[in-house]
Amino acid sequence: MSKTIVIIGGSSGISAALADRLLAEGHRVLTRCRREGPGEWAPFDAADEASELVLPDHIDGLVYAPGSINLKPFKGLRPNDWQSDWNINVMGAVRVLQRAEKALLASGSGSVVLFSTVAVGTGMPYHASVAASKGALEGLCRSLAAEWAPKIRVNAIAPSITDTPMAQRLLSSPEKKDNSKQRHPLQRIGSEEELAGLSSFLLSEAAAGLTGQILRPDNGLGSLRLL
Repeated sequence: MSKTIVIIGGSSGISAALADRLLAEGHRVLTRCRREGPGEWAPFDAADEASELVLPDHIDGLVYAPGSINLKPFKGLRPNDWQSDWNINVMGAVRVLQRAEKALLASGSGSVVLFSTVAVGTGMPYHASVAASKGALEGLCRSLAAEWAPKIRVNAIAPSITDTPMAQRLLSSPEKKDNSKQRHPLQRIGSEEELAGLSSFLLSEAAAGLTGQILRPDNGLGSLRLL
C-alpha cells in the first residue's frame, strides 16, 4: 500500500538514497531541504527557526535526516559550536516533530525515523558536541515513543561513519577509508544504500512492533572488541 512519507533532508546522502528507494516502491515522497531533492520538494532549512515547513494533513512516515560532524578537541569547542550542533540535531527535530504531530496522528499508524551516532553509546575523542546533542535526540526518541504510542512509532538509527558527502572530509583518500575500516570489527564502513534500506524497513509494516528503539548499524564498533 502506498504511503505518504516526508523526508527532512533528501537532497544528498542517506536521505536522497531513501527518497529514491521509496519512490521506486511506489510511495509518495515529500522532501523538505535547502537544495532541491527528489519527489515533491519544497525549501526548508531545519537550522532556521523562521523557515516555514509545508506539510500535508496526513503523513504515514517522517524521517529527520539533518545532522552534523563537528569534530574538535573539547578545549577548542566554542559556545557557537555547541549551539550549532544543538540547533540542527535537537531543536530542528523538535520543531519538525511538533509541526508534524497532527498529520502523523491522522495516519493512525505513523512512523518516525531519527538519526543518532555510535558516538553516543561509545566514547570517542573529539565527539563531545555531536555526541551530547545526539544523546539528547535519543532521549527524545524514547520519550516520544512512549507519549505517542500506540498511534505513532518513533525509532532512531545510530550508525558509525558512513560513506556520504557529509563524511567526505574523513574519507577523502584511499588511506583514510582503509584506516576507518580497520577500526571496525567487520573491517568495513557503511553505505548510503544500507541505511536507506534500514530506514525503509522502520517506516514499513514489517517493523510494526518496533518503537523506542535505537538501532546500531555500526559494523560492530559499538559492541565488539576483537583481541
